[in-house]
Amino acid sequence: MSETLLDAKELSKRFGGVQALSEVGFSIRQGEIYGLIGPNGAGKTSLFNVLTGIYQPESGSVGFCGKSLLGLKPNQVAERGIARTFQNIRLFANLSALENVMIGRHVRTRAGVFGAIFRDAGTLAEERAIERRAVELLHYVGIADRANDLARHLPYGDQRRLEIARALATEPRLLALDEPAAGMNATETRELRTLLGGIRDDGTTILLIEHDMKLVMNLCDRVLVLDYGRKIAEAAAAEIQRDPKVIAAYLGGEVETAGAAKGTAQ
Repeated sequence: MSETLLDAKELSKRFGGVQALSEVGFSIRQGEIYGLIGPNGAGKTSLFNVLTGIYQPESGSVGFCGKSLLGLKPNQVAERGIARTFQNIRLFANLSALENVMIGRHVRTRAGVFGAIFRDAGTLAEERAIERRAVELLHYVGIADRANDLARHLPYGDQRRLEIARALATEPRLLALDEPAAGMNATETRELRTLLGGIRDDGTTILLIEHDMKLVMNLCDRVLVLDYGRKIAEAAAAEIQRDPKVIAAYLGGEVETAGAAKGTAQ
């Protein structure tokens, strides 16, 4: 069995009178694509924000690679090896695609204030290495031909790919994606599925929030389902499709079988 990469136990988070998360626990194994689904307001993004240091939980624990993440700031979580994208695209709109990815390398750079001011040989060599890696990642996600275009001028699907490239620039062990297929057409979604499968095959574990059920059921190894901040199911994708609690709480009716979903998504 693959080693446990992330282990969350009894996570709870409240905002005033709203219980966003209530004793949620789950684990993610090294090398899998782990899905997180649920209706709007179920607590999915709140859980992401707890895992990545944006929120601190009232109770519970989060271990990553055997060490606690509690109390860490978002940049410290990124340094530990968790990178994320956001539901609403957050790029530096007036910087080029290449510059956006180069910024993602910040948590892996060594040059400090001295190097920035005096431009010593080590700093210049590091900058060249950062640019080379950024170009490689733009090729990897399929938008190298747009490297010098401003991020705001990229088509929507390419902006999503750019966000993924910037996250990969941090060299994550866990890539957390918040609705990466949102707003994509069918062709872009198929291409995204191929990209995410390739990322996993190349050794990066993925945590995926997504409303596109065909994408989730075709791509994810296991799925966690939240409803009103509570965990109502966790199982292999094929089992989740048949779970009466999931159908009632989230899907609202009959669910396609895994085979039917795969046939549609090809």
